[in-house]
Amino acid sequence: MIVTLANQFIPLLKDAAGIAGNIFAFGLFLSPIPTFRRIIRNRATEQFSGLPYIYALLSCLITMWYGTPLISIDNISVLTVNSIGAAFQLVYVTLYIAYSEKEKKVRLFGLILAVLVIFAIVVVGSLQIDDIFLRRIFVGILSSAALISMFASPLFVIVPNGMGTVLGIVQLVLYFYYKRSSREESRVPLIVSYS
Repeated sequence: MIVTLANQFIPLLKDAAGIAGNIFAFGLFLSPIPTFRRIIRNRATEQFSGLPYIYALLSCLITMWYGTPLISIDNISVLTVNSIGAAFQLVYVTLYIAYSEKEKKVRLFGLILAVLVIFAIVVVGSLQIDDIFLRRIFVGILSSAALISMFASPLFVIVPNGMGTVLGIVQLVLYFYYKRSSREESRVPLIVSYS
């Protein structure tokens, strides 16, 4: 009886989580609208970065690919919401390019080209994997990495130096590792007086 109840509720929970995820994702896709109203009104990108929209485009494309029947079956909601998300990101990137300075335009065109090349490599590369389960795992990991990069992309505005970011992470890891050392060791004076 418990197994029967679980089998009835698991698909229901999956559907509920999918609907909630789509609602939140759609809200996330709409969130840059105030920024782009300002960009259009001022006819300039000002100090806004285009990187979050580039990363979001890559994330939506890879996650959209994950939702296709060639990768995972019964994930049509993942496919549809990320197709919509990719369309929103393309509009945002187009508006950003339209109102940015020439140097930023060239840089963003290069980044869009890189995103399209990466997406093409993911599509072609994943289709080379014959085992559907392994293909799903491969694209799922890439999708997760793309999602992490999308959510981390606003941090690039705060810490634009990639090497500085890596070194800062290493510094924090070392800090928390050595913070756990015994309290007695940390109470030993650095300078010993022999007087």
